[in-house]
Amino acid sequence: MARTWEGVAGRLSLQLAVLLHRTVTGRAAKRRHQHWRDAALRAAHRRGVPVEVIASRTRLTQRRVRTVVTGGKPPPVDEAA
Repeated sequence: MARTWEGVAGRLSLQLAVLLHRTVTGRAAKRRHQHWRDAALRAAHRRGVPVEVIASRTRLTQRRVRTVVTGGKPPPVDEAA
């Protein structure tokens, strides 16, 4: 049952991130809302929402979402063997 609630919490966090992403206006408000949005994106990802779903719902690139999820560090590079 805990898994079900984590899924719901992840989806709600994603909804919050989408709302904040779409309502950003003004320079100071933009920074503040982006901070909140990024926190909501990280929360959604921690609760099991895949990067691809987050990116499609927020209209951000997967690279940007991965950067936010990793805390500002660029995502690890996959090396071709």
